[in-house]
Amino acid sequence: MKAKRKVGIWLDHTTARVIEYNTEELKATTIKSDLQGLDNQDSLQHSESLLHHKENQKLKAFYKAIIAIVENYDEILLFGPTTAKTELFNLIRKEHKYDHLKIENKSAEKMTPPEEHDFVVNHFKTLLNYESPFAK
Repeated sequence: MKAKRKVGIWLDHTTARVIEYNTEELKATTIKSDLQGLDNQDSLQHSESLLHHKENQKLKAFYKAIIAIVENYDEILLFGPTTAKTELFNLIRKEHKYDHLKIENKSAEKMTPPEEHDFVVNHFKTLLNYESPFAK
């Protein structure tokens, strides 16, 4: 039986830290959204509707970059302080080609990289302890 690949992703609307489940070492990749680029100067020159559209496009590109990484895993933990984790979850679930992925959402505050790693390790270790040896 092939070992399942597991990953945790701490995210908000500006940053995602992709933390591969590994009990020994911290392996993480950071993805930044381009939302910081929307500054006050832009808002002076453009309508609110246009800015909202621009923000949505940048957010979609951010989520698409994360999805390109997570599609290589079997189990995914999305965690963080904002609604970004739920928005990403819903986008992934819209695509039926990802129906096989086991995805969980958890609320979490801002963390240091070692705290994020520990959060991911503890989550998947806890799941292992609760899973039956007879489960598929």
